[in-house]
Amino acid sequence: MRVAIFDFDGTLYSKETFQLMMNHLKNHPEHSSRYRQFYRTIMPPYIGHKLKIYPEQKMRERSVQAYLAALDTFTQTELEQYFGEIAEQMHGDLNLTVVERLKNHVANNDYVMLVSGAFTPLLHAVTKQLPIRTIIGTEILYKNNVVDHRTPLSHVQGPLKTIKIKEALAGQDIDWANSYAYGDSHSDLPVLELVGHPVAVQPKSKLRTVAEQRHWEII
Repeated sequence: MRVAIFDFDGTLYSKETFQLMMNHLKNHPEHSSRYRQFYRTIMPPYIGHKLKIYPEQKMRERSVQAYLAALDTFTQTELEQYFGEIAEQMHGDLNLTVVERLKNHVANNDYVMLVSGAFTPLLHAVTKQLPIRTIIGTEILYKNNVVDHRTPLSHVQGPLKTIKIKEALAGQDIDWANSYAYGDSHSDLPVLELVGHPVAVQPKSKLRTVAEQRHWEII
């Protein structure tokens, strides 16, 4: 079985999910009051990252956890509705070239996967019209049907992506040499290196350097 693995931010989606999520919370007609506490929480790790004294991975983990904490009273239904609102704003910014590649892989009977650090309900909402077999994202936990923001999230990024991919494909005979992966940043390298056909999509400078040195396809 061949697989085709797609990153989301900067790849299938041409912009950054977290910035849109921040703006949605800040300007929300009902929930904008939650933004101030969220902003205060994320600023120390963000500044530390900019000063190069706090790791980017940790900064991203803290930010995602803080965002969920800002939605601490949401039921699962309310949260899915909230992410549906965000998804509606994203459809016009999908990378149409990458969407076409995805559909071509489906037509070729490749097993299509979406793997991202974005929240899983948001990924399902924004891609519900696309023929994706498996979606791997950052799962949200609930306690008594209310968001459990106190339990640390397992934020899917970097090497954890490859672990999750292999878990999802356990027991399958994968033709890695003839499989594809699409990503835009250096942090996607562990996934891109899994396959025989890595594709750099609008790559950031570090990934572009690697892609050019290794003669990978660049979109």
